[in-house]
Amino acid sequence: MLRIVELLAREEGKTLEFKRDCSSLDPIVKTVIAFANTAGGQILIGIRDQNKEIVGVEDPTSDESRLCNAFSDMICPQMIPDINIINYRGLSLLLISVPHLSGPYYLRSVGLERGAYIRLGSSNRVADVDMLEELKRQAQNKCYDETPLLGMNSEQIDFRVASELFAKHGKLIDMNKLANIGALQLHGERLVPSIGGLLLFGLNKATEFPDAKVKCARFKGTVSTEFVDNLETSSGLIDAVDETIAFIRRHSKQGLEIGTIAHKVISEYPDIAIRETVINAIVHTDYAIKGMSIRVGIFDDRIEITNPGSLPFGISMEHLFSGVSKLRNRVIGRVFHELGLIEQWGTGISRIKETCRLANLPEPRFEELGGSFRVTLYSSSQPHIAKRGWELQLVEYLQKHQEISSKQAADLWGISERAARTKLKVLIEDRVITKIATNPNDPKTVYVLQSWN
Repeated sequence: MLRIVELLAREEGKTLEFKRDCSSLDPIVKTVIAFANTAGGQILIGIRDQNKEIVGVEDPTSDESRLCNAFSDMICPQMIPDINIINYRGLSLLLISVPHLSGPYYLRSVGLERGAYIRLGSSNRVADVDMLEELKRQAQNKCYDETPLLGMNSEQIDFRVASELFAKHGKLIDMNKLANIGALQLHGERLVPSIGGLLLFGLNKATEFPDAKVKCARFKGTVSTEFVDNLETSSGLIDAVDETIAFIRRHSKQGLEIGTIAHKVISEYPDIAIRETVINAIVHTDYAIKGMSIRVGIFDDRIEITNPGSLPFGISMEHLFSGVSKLRNRVIGRVFHELGLIEQWGTGISRIKETCRLANLPEPRFEELGGSFRVTLYSSSQPHIAKRGWELQLVEYLQKHQEISSKQAADLWGISERAARTKLKVLIEDRVITKIATNPNDPKTVYVLQSWN
């Protein structure tokens, strides 16, 4: 029972979809394909997706059989998701659980080129050529930055730059080491640079990958209409980290904490949060995407750091916040790890959040925006959103008891049930809570804290 309540507390998104019924199987099949290719997900059938009213399905056994046949007949390679019939308040619901699988999966009737779907937000999109290649690489457990550049030779790697970078961290580098970390690949009897090697140490990186740069801008005010200053990095990825951080620091406020013996400089944004966010963006960018670069926008109240590429296939926002990590670029990640720029996999997000919390800053925002990923850090000048006392009361109650009825809310607040319903409606509109009901006048209506994919 609680599982259904938890699903209904969420909005449709990357890993969740609601369906009214099984009258049209095609959209359900496409969603199953998109979930399998992207990050897995669940489809709950028997729910009006406009308002999440629970309406149930009339013949769940027959619908389950139809779905199984459709999945078997329409999806290639063959894949049968888990389907469960669930009873909720006397109504039957169908819950389809789809794992993330190595495919790519596609509609048999139209073929791989036009029938492979991926999930972007709450919609299914046909995978383009680049996405299809990424799905194929994933099935082979390969990364884009490991791809050898067969038309080049090892001399395209600037060995002097690589040596100096490693020497700064007390390490030596030679051709064998470059091969071991994947910057060079053995092709026949000769060494050729990998894409990652060229991005890190390439002599002609800017020519081969003109979009592999960081574009920084300081804007006037809180909107991106007027430039104050800007910078485009043209360096290798490691130097780009330092150049980007230097630009951010140059355009961030600095305070001074006066001590009895020594004074301490206080930055507008925690250094650790800035460094982790910049490094994450560079290491996890999808460099196969053409026409997009990493962007750093500095405003009066925030910094937005956006990199090309949504989360890697197989990773959802829930995974991200629980510390699950999947490296998109193994060569780049390996070198950053060797140089001590990355300490432990999967801990960057938690460090960003924790350092902002300790600095008494608003919690950072992490979001997938179509084909990109953005982290927003809020300034100390950004006011905390003050919650109303009665709202805090309800949130604390729901954190302890999971759900509340309008009568219980009225008792909690010491007001009439009609007045309580008015306050509950405000919190629904503010996306604090979600209403769970089988119809508009359901006497067993409850309210739960809203959560997201």
